[in-house]
Amino acid sequence: MGVLVKLIDALLFLLLLVIAFEKPLIEAQACLPGDLYPNILVDLRNWYARESGDYLMTEMPDFYVGIMWVELVFQLPLVFINLYGILTGKPWFNITCLSYGISLFTSMVPIFAELTGSGRAPDKLLTLYFSFLSLGVLAILRGLLPTSSTKSSASIGKRPASGRKKKV
Repeated sequence: MGVLVKLIDALLFLLLLVIAFEKPLIEAQACLPGDLYPNILVDLRNWYARESGDYLMTEMPDFYVGIMWVELVFQLPLVFINLYGILTGKPWFNITCLSYGISLFTSMVPIFAELTGSGRAPDKLLTLYFSFLSLGVLAILRGLLPTSSTKSSASIGKRPASGRKKKV
């Protein structure tokens, strides 16, 4: 079980690292003023929207902008907290990973419903958003797995034995 947890942690770390750069540089352009971003990032976002057929990113419906605000204000800090938690093996990582996974999955459901319900999304775009939906499920499952630390649960909360003998 420990090897599986370490493998999932490594995969999550790589995906979260990509998201740590992608969210504020590309997706946040949906809710922040355009003059905050250099032309190269605006062009990159426009290229992505054209190549993938992401009509949500070009049309920016109100629900999509709202979800981008949630991702920027709530999920992005959790991404950085989870990256730190994976690197340092913090015991609270399960809770923050579970919180991130539930939030990501919850925000992807209406987007995925719009894409599949409208019939306008190409398969390439559905695959891309399905990967984010899958990342949410993976983060939820990782949050439910035991921690991968080397300490046993029996030693948590117990003080180490003192090297001195008691005086009687």
